[in-house]
Amino acid sequence: MKQTRNYPKAIITKKAERSVEQGHPWIYDTEILSLEEGWENGGLVDAVSEKGKYLGTGLISRHSKIRLRLISRNANDRFDAPFFGRRIRYAWEYRKTVMGKDVGCCRLIFGEADQFPGLTVDRFNDILVTQTLSVGMERLKDTVFPLLYQVLTEDGQNIRGIYERNDVSIRELEGMGQNQGWYPLHGIPCPDATVTEIEENKIRYLVDFENGQKTGFFLDQKYNRLAVAKLAKGKRVLDCFTHTGSFALNAAMGGAAHVCAVDISQAAVDMAEENARRNGLTDRMVFRKANVFDLLPALEEEKQEKFDFIILDPPAFTKSRKTVHNASKGYKEINLRAMKLLPRGGYLATCSCSHFMPDELFTRMLRSAARDAGVELRQIEARQQAPDHPILWNVPETDYLKFYIFQVV
Repeated sequence: MKQTRNYPKAIITKKAERSVEQGHPWIYDTEILSLEEGWENGGLVDAVSEKGKYLGTGLISRHSKIRLRLISRNANDRFDAPFFGRRIRYAWEYRKTVMGKDVGCCRLIFGEADQFPGLTVDRFNDILVTQTLSVGMERLKDTVFPLLYQVLTEDGQNIRGIYERNDVSIRELEGMGQNQGWYPLHGIPCPDATVTEIEENKIRYLVDFENGQKTGFFLDQKYNRLAVAKLAKGKRVLDCFTHTGSFALNAAMGGAAHVCAVDISQAAVDMAEENARRNGLTDRMVFRKANVFDLLPALEEEKQEKFDFIILDPPAFTKSRKTVHNASKGYKEINLRAMKLLPRGGYLATCSCSHFMPDELFTRMLRSAARDAGVELRQIEARQQAPDHPILWNVPETDYLKFYIFQVV
């Protein structure tokens, strides 16, 4: 028997109704025809059709274009601590299944893919690092965060603290300010340090989750790094946009003869070099602070330093559909230069981490770059993000990472 509905109703358009029934959780501001009084910013609202059919319950935002983010389509759900505890346990059990021994460092909550819209939780051994990007999740975090700690510790996991990385401008679209720091867990003292050590693919890293990009380390490329390591033996490798050196270190661990790791950030270069020292790999690695857009043509012109494996792992060149065209030109520039720099028979690993750059557009760009470089691409692997970043087929935004490995012939 359905419970009495106590939440304000939002009547949505037929277009939005079709989208919701197909499984997408977002309802935009232009898709709400009317909204009952009594709602609160970040609070719960029922979405109903023009005929009054219940479609789901979501978190409403006064400021965002994504006005309503559904968290349930079950009219019998009660949105209390047991409800969110079940959701967290479901996410945790899924990670244990798909990540196995790698569950110590993984994405524990991946927003909409885990039905926590606007929430990211990364686990770095005994530290959880969060980003809260929707006002609804901001209101719920005092329920959700202690439950995260409870679910993991009850399962025998040692968790020392939860660190919030809310220093991102996207929060302003939700009418929220930026902040970062330790979340206070009752009875648990906050750790002193904001740098921790993790191990991934048998490589140890220092992770600066206070100052590093995003939450401090990119976990989504975990198994793509292994694919690179598998091909790296005996090769001279150029790792562009190295960040903390993860692809470069995997290549070196895989037996590369020489690895040059490049990043525009001196702090990133310093961290990558420190990670190489921690793993005893400095004898085969060099680190350079450089702009990849300047470096690749310079290397091509110099024709001195030879590489037979180039890795391109750039940051997202586009964060909106409006800038996709310019982003495509940026992707083409670096891929074209890399293809021209490589000898025939060389190897190229290339990717895009922006969901606004669909696979069709990315592969079209690669074909264009290969044509202009006068080479052919022999595909070795086509990969995506690790399974701790699950892809929901009804939510295209969760499918964001394109990763290809080619031989250039």
